[in-house]
Amino acid sequence: MKLASAFLALAVGVLLAAGPSGAVELSIVSGDTGNGIKVLREILDRYEKKSGNKVDIVVIPPSTTDQFGQFRLWLAAGSSDIDVYQTDVIWAPQLASQLVDLTAATRDVVGEHFPSIIKSQTVNGRLVALPIFTDAPALYYRKDLLDKYGAKVPTTWKELADTAKLVMNKERAAGNKDIWGFVFQGNAYEGLTCNALEWVMSNGGGGIIEPDGGISIDNPHAAAALDMVKGWIGTIAPPGVLAYQEEEARGVWQTGNAVFMRNWPYAYALGNSENSPIKGKFDVAPLPAGSGEGDRPVATLGGWNLAVSKYSKHPEAAIDLVKFIASREMQKYRTLKTSNLPTIAALYDDPDIARQQPIVPRWKQIFLNAQPRPSATARIKYNEASSQFWTAVHNTISGQGSAADNLADLEARLTKLKGKGW
Repeated sequence: MKLASAFLALAVGVLLAAGPSGAVELSIVSGDTGNGIKVLREILDRYEKKSGNKVDIVVIPPSTTDQFGQFRLWLAAGSSDIDVYQTDVIWAPQLASQLVDLTAATRDVVGEHFPSIIKSQTVNGRLVALPIFTDAPALYYRKDLLDKYGAKVPTTWKELADTAKLVMNKERAAGNKDIWGFVFQGNAYEGLTCNALEWVMSNGGGGIIEPDGGISIDNPHAAAALDMVKGWIGTIAPPGVLAYQEEEARGVWQTGNAVFMRNWPYAYALGNSENSPIKGKFDVAPLPAGSGEGDRPVATLGGWNLAVSKYSKHPEAAIDLVKFIASREMQKYRTLKTSNLPTIAALYDDPDIARQQPIVPRWKQIFLNAQPRPSATARIKYNEASSQFWTAVHNTISGQGSAADNLADLEARLTKLKGKGW
């Protein structure tokens, strides 16, 4: 309740009254990472100049778990304080009934976006959110340090652990006492579901909940994957990684204190920013796979969208704002500033983007093959299912129970949650 009160306090005073010229005041809520809020403000300044409307940003913490909980509270209360929500790709089925149908208003632009993303934001024939950028994680690596010690970019998790340990130990022996081998998102929140899905699936452990609704998580491959990660804590990964979200991992990485990092593309532009200690010293590669026959790399599909609250007092202006932010011109602007992956296919061939943010054209196939979380299957029960999953994972990698026992308990809990069906 403290969190809810704090967020509601941020929105107090956001009045949506029309001014004398017919202009309106709108609000958009976002918990973006890195320089995302700064770039959003720059985009909104352009919109204000074009439209005459005023747009306020309600900034909330970047934890997607906290955001989702707060969004549900605002919508359940029928609050008109927020006009536009920045939503995770997985939330459409859970929030759809309280969002405006954008289908008719966006007929002129939806064809520019990747069809699979539009489909992910369509619920019962209603387009409830318009995409602004998509996501698929990368393995960031210190190119200079791998070259220094004659190491190759790892293609399996075992190779990653071995290389991380080798480089970390040699650097520490040379006096760099603060360096670690690998950082990732280990906190108990939705980001851990993304990381753990990659560990489990890339080691042949299935997708937690399969497309047919079956629950598959209690198996030896999944348990072995989590035991592997448990072995990283305190050896190649700092003990504090158990509390890391995206920005904490980036903080360690960008100060030069990690050999490898798992993170989203936004960290690429920041790592190469003017005052970054690692500018020009790193590159990215696909995430590793397991070592078994048939194991393959897995990248969890992410991405963010804009939705209009059905309680907005100015829905037409809010839709206009959403279309402006999601437009080709503004997606290009965002990509150049943040290295976020655009959802408009033509931008992957844009020469300015290829020159300034080379991760983007390189990452097109990785994002197109990214693995969605099972939100389309679990639908309104997804948030609780994911919470059960990340709790079991966090317990395991922090030493609270064995992987086998925790996954057996998880499968029982998910079976009970499923009941007669998703």
